[in-house]
Amino acid sequence: MSTKRLLSTAALGALSLTATAQMRPNVVFFMVDDLGIGDIGAYGQRYIPTPGLDSLARAGMTFTQAYAGCSVSAPSRGSLLTGRHTGHAFIRGNKDTPNPDGHTYDHPLADGEVTLAEMLKEVGYDTACIGKWGLGGPGTEGAPTRQGFDYFFGYLGQLNAHRHRPEFLHEGETLVPLDGKTYAQDLLMDHAIDFLRARERKERPFFLYFTPALPHADLDAEEEDRKPFEGEFCERPFEGNWYRAEAQPKATYAGMIRRIDNDVRQMMEVLQEEGLAENTLFIFTSDNGPHEEGGHDPYFFDGNGPYRGLKRALYEGGVRTPFIAVWPEVIKPGSTSYHMLAFWDVMPTLQELSGAAPQTQSDGISFLPTLTGRGEQPEHPYLYWEFHEEGGRQAVRMGEWKLIRQQVKDATKTHDELFNLSADPGELRDVSADYPEVVRQLGELIDRSHRPSRDFPLLPSERQ
Repeated sequence: MSTKRLLSTAALGALSLTATAQMRPNVVFFMVDDLGIGDIGAYGQRYIPTPGLDSLARAGMTFTQAYAGCSVSAPSRGSLLTGRHTGHAFIRGNKDTPNPDGHTYDHPLADGEVTLAEMLKEVGYDTACIGKWGLGGPGTEGAPTRQGFDYFFGYLGQLNAHRHRPEFLHEGETLVPLDGKTYAQDLLMDHAIDFLRARERKERPFFLYFTPALPHADLDAEEEDRKPFEGEFCERPFEGNWYRAEAQPKATYAGMIRRIDNDVRQMMEVLQEEGLAENTLFIFTSDNGPHEEGGHDPYFFDGNGPYRGLKRALYEGGVRTPFIAVWPEVIKPGSTSYHMLAFWDVMPTLQELSGAAPQTQSDGISFLPTLTGRGEQPEHPYLYWEFHEEGGRQAVRMGEWKLIRQQVKDATKTHDELFNLSADPGELRDVSADYPEVVRQLGELIDRSHRPSRDFPLLPSERQ
């Protein structure tokens, strides 16, 4: 018996009629894996053409201060789907869990957690997750089809998602054997397009959570995508370790970005062909900052843009992410927003535009006023993150100030770093010694934002 607590349909009567009086929009949330904010042309990429994503930016709104839920995959995705920052979220880190089927998956999202899919399903949405899940394997309460998704196809576990030509994927909770040669992104796109072209899409609103494993390592691209970049860069072959060897890592990475770009363009074309584009909110983003695994050189491509840090860091390069939203006739084409948003804001935004019941557990603030240009946009007083690997980290941003607390799992090593993002967006100069009162104030916000977790202990007092 599910322990989830959703407000009843009757409670919708107390809501504003703004969303419920009109046709509920479809939602496509296209989130790639480990793409840096500087990896696409709309945010300054110079070496890899991204005409599809650049066109997307011209058609909608580009956010300059959008933040992932965390600097690594599972907690970032958990934050997105449950509307909570990592100080309150159930999933706060990557944690492998062996499964009776002989494979390793991820710590399962609890049954009592309410997801975006469950919230939207309550008001009549068809829901699908196609791509990488990473929040629970088959037979667990964290499986996507037990968390509000009508349909799932893709990688249930993150470990398997390191291979773009895997030995298996899953449909629902059923293992689908593969030959280890088929490029998984082809299958993911085929299933996503089939979902969009189904007759039901024109009868009921839908939520498609499309989550490719590209451009996460392994570095692996189809020949047609890699070939335009062969010989374009000074290459240093990657000899391989746990990741596959790659003779031309730069060309291959560029090919993976090219594939993402083409798939965004194709999905937009399908929405147009099916007559769905006008009533669809399309969001493109990445789950965290760029990686440096498998021979990838993020510094050559300037994947973190002007920011310091990569995946796993709580510096801006680890958590600030590309975020582009398109909604014809609603979002102003070619617009730029400086509104500061985070993944946990997506839940209240979709709740407001769909007329779904409010989810009181959410830490988010709806950014629908920013998307529509109507009404006053509330602002976050601050944002908070925590990271559970590499000694543990916590961070808070309040206005122009950013405090990062490093090595929090060992009190003898814990120290604070303070940056002024307005004067120093690259976080190059720690000014904690110059502004002790700011350090104290932001430190109190860090302490207040963290709620102890039995499954993900962080501080020394929680690990005894």
